[in-house]
Formats: sequence, C-alpha cells, structure tokens
Amino acid sequence: MRIVKSTCLVLLLTLLAACSSNKDDITGAARINNAFKLFEKAQYSMYSGNYRSAVEYLERLDSLYPFGAYSHQAQLNLIYSYYQLNDYGTGIASAERFIRQNPRHKDLDYAYYMKGLINFSTETGFGKDLFSAPISERDAGAARQSFDDFAELLRLFPNSKYAKDARQRMIFLRNRLADYELHVANYYLQRTAYLAAANRAKYVVDHYPKTPAVPHALEMMIITYNLLDLPELAENSRRVLLLNYPDHKI
Repeated sequence: MRIVKSTCLVLLLTLLAACSSNKDDITGAARINNAFKLFEKAQYSMYSGNYRSAVEYLERLDSLYPFGAYSHQAQLNLIYSYYQLNDYGTGIASAERFIRQNPRHKDLDYAYYMKGLINFSTETGFGKDLFSAPISERDAGAARQSFDDFAELLRLFPNSKYAKDARQRMIFLRNRLADYELHVANYYLQRTAYLAAANRAKYVVDHYPKTPAVPHALEMMIITYNLLDLPELAENSRRVLLLNYPDHKI
C-alpha cells in the first residue's frame, strides 16, 4: 500500500511539474509575442515619422521587457527617436545609459556616435540660428562636448562606419571652438584687458593650428603686444604671420 501511495505521489508531483513547465512556456511565449508587437508598432511609427508615438511604444517595451530579445534595439531606437524629437537631454542620457550597461555590444559605436550627434545638434540647432547670437559668440560648451564625444568614438572604434562623418564634424567643431576663443579675445581687447586678449589669441595659435582663426589670432597678438609695450613678441608674431599667411592683410 505504501508503494502505491508513493507511486501516486510521484505521479502527482510529475504532473504538477509538467503543468507548471507548460504554463511557464506559455507565459514566456506570450511575453515574446507581446514584446514583438510593441517593437513592431514602434518600428512602424518610426518609419512613418511619428517619433512621439514610437517613443511611447519603445518606453513601454523597455519598461516591461528590459531583458527581452528586443531590449537592446529598443534602447538604440529610443536614442534616435529622442534625437528626432529634439529631446536632447533625454537622448544623451539614454545613450550614456546604453554605453554604461552594454560595454561590449556590437552597436556600441552607434551609441557614442549618437551622443556626439545630439550634442552637435544642441550646438547648431535651427532655432539657435534664428534667435541666438552668431555661432562664434555663443557658449561653446556643447561644441566642446560633441568634439570630445566624436574623439572618443574614433579612439575606441577607428574603423566604425560612423568614423568618417565624425571626423568631418570634428573639423567643423574645431573651427567653431577656435572662432569662439577669438571672440573672447576680442571681448578682452575691447575692454582694454590686453594681456588676457593676447593670451587668448595665443591659445588659438597653440591649440587650433591650421584653422581659419589663426591668422586673425596672430594679428591680435601683434596689436596687443604692441599695446603692452612688448615689441619683441609683437615682431615675432608678425614674422610668423607673414611667413605662414603672406596674403593676410594686417
């Protein structure tokens, strides 16, 4: 009798385990199916240009299924969708989160690139062109951060498919940063802070060689060194200017 009872108990436990396993399988399949539906809706919204709707689907997908089959791509799509909506702060935070959580992901270079691109867009946004001061006179914080982001991308992934575009943007940003330093030098010059103006102009020459701002920086060094009664430094600057930019008119 004990053997029969034991056998019945084993069978019952086996059936319960099988039912539980089947239930888990069904639940797992349902989760995958639901995640796929959210991802599919998000993809359709993105292709349609409805990025606000895409963000809603992607955020829900990321919240409900953070470790599912579509989670990484959903996070990358979120970065791009935030960028399209000009939600730059959230886009940068999302890119940094992806970089932090997925240090070996095959698309990690894309997250670095998007971070640089979003900061680049913060710097050169359409609204700024209409309503702000000339670009050379604006604070260069976003430009500097974008340059650093692209530099990090090239350091880590020199052969990335985004490397060429990053390099081209870095040339623009480098010129932009040089122009800003020259603008600050002019600001000091107008306020008779001649030493500060000379030092800022020299910074352009030392840190941004071969940019269009360099001959103007050298010219300012000549002017400020003369005003500071430093004729030898003024003459050295004049010689460098004539040697490297013989067509520049002082």
